[in-house]
Amino acid sequence: MPFVSIRISGSATKDQKSGIVADVTQSLVQRLGKNPAAVQIVIEEISTENYGAGGQLLVDRDAAKATPAQEDAHAEPSR
Repeated sequence: MPFVSIRISGSATKDQKSGIVADVTQSLVQRLGKNPAAVQIVIEEISTENYGAGGQLLVDRDAAKATPAQEDAHAEPSR
């Protein structure tokens, strides 16, 4: 019985997770000949406040990336 554990940073919609489960199951059926009823999949969503990479939390990295774009959106147009 295949057991697949998937961890993602942030969150996904129910539809996105349903698609992931369907795609991974189909891959194991096609590539390994597994019975789809035997495929077990767990999706774990990890808060970006609880996930670090490159020496910083993802929430901080994402906030730093968003800041210039947000500032541009609020800037007055040039004349």
